[in-house]
Amino acid sequence: MSKFAEPMTRLIDELKKLPGIGSKTAQRLAFHILRSSDSDAEALATAVRDVKANLRLCSICNNITDVDPCVYCSNPTRNQRLVCVVEEPTNIAAIEKTRHFNGSYHVLHGSISPLHGVGPEQLRISNLVRRVESGQVDEIIIATNPTVEGEATAVYLTGQFTGTTSFNPAGGGNLTSSGGSSSNYVSKLDTNGAFQWAVQAGGWGKGIAVDSYGDVDL
Repeated sequence: MSKFAEPMTRLIDELKKLPGIGSKTAQRLAFHILRSSDSDAEALATAVRDVKANLRLCSICNNITDVDPCVYCSNPTRNQRLVCVVEEPTNIAAIEKTRHFNGSYHVLHGSISPLHGVGPEQLRISNLVRRVESGQVDEIIIATNPTVEGEATAVYLTGQFTGTTSFNPAGGGNLTSSGGSSSNYVSKLDTNGAFQWAVQAGGWGKGIAVDSYGDVDL
């Protein structure tokens, strides 16, 4: 027999489904909601419903948005031909804080992780490939997280696009990583949050190697 009333037990069980929430934390949150005013509880319930009802993925970059295209893809003042590839929508905020990047984004919604059964097929890569093949992109910055999975994802993407002949417009197509001194074109986020560019010797199509690491926590 449950030690709580059935509505409380149901709320606790639902809260436990949230990441990082155990039984004790779920109980504390449930009792906090119980003690809150009716208006606060209703505002919370409405916010949850609105998130599910009104948010979707941008059809261009896969960012979470309430309008399609999202504010980054539809902004005429941003360089839509410069694409920064990130793992999750939350990574965009870290880059935007620098105030030094004025391009567009592409969100993969994950990283390659064979141990967790996540391969390239589970990532949202196909519409990025379509953007590249249609000639809409001049440069890609691979800004995956500084983890084994992030590096594996960066290496995979590098292999995909170095073999894409259409990704070499008249001005020259560039593939950029979020770190790694062996890349021909390297950009990085330093500890001060400044978006710095370093162009090294070499050019497009010369076997770009990617090390995806950075100095900030994306």
